[in-house]
Amino acid sequence: MRKGFTGKIRMTEKALWNEFITKHKINNTDYTAWTFGAEADLLAHLVATGEKTATSSAYQLYETENEPLPKAGDYSVILDSQNNAVCVIQIQRVYVTAFHDVSDEHAYKEGEGDKSLTYWRKVHKKFFTAYLEEAHLKFNDDMKVVCEEFKVVYLK
Repeated sequence: MRKGFTGKIRMTEKALWNEFITKHKINNTDYTAWTFGAEADLLAHLVATGEKTATSSAYQLYETENEPLPKAGDYSVILDSQNNAVCVIQIQRVYVTAFHDVSDEHAYKEGEGDKSLTYWRKVHKKFFTAYLEEAHLKFNDDMKVVCEEFKVVYLK
């Protein structure tokens, strides 16, 4: 643990996870730890304050990396841009839909910008295009998007 610039004690992902499972008497030892791909600090803050209760990712990247999709019940430790643990979330719902079919409700739950679908599409088209290009893939409005809804289950 170390103090961050705000004076709060900063924790590693493992320390926060161990504190969470100990306090809640959870035997599950499986979790992931990750940062949001863009604006990690802002998005982690939105999660911690309850403004952000959903996220989305490009389905093609799961296929390319042969990675299983997240599922309801999974836990994750959300990290800031310095890899400090911010909170533990638990996935409530996962579904796959076309980019052009992402709903107003999902965009709102993502909690970014003005929370509109228009804003979500603009930002995510740019974001997905950049990440897909790194994997030599192309963005299109018909591509599949993995939508996740989650709740914060532990906040230090």
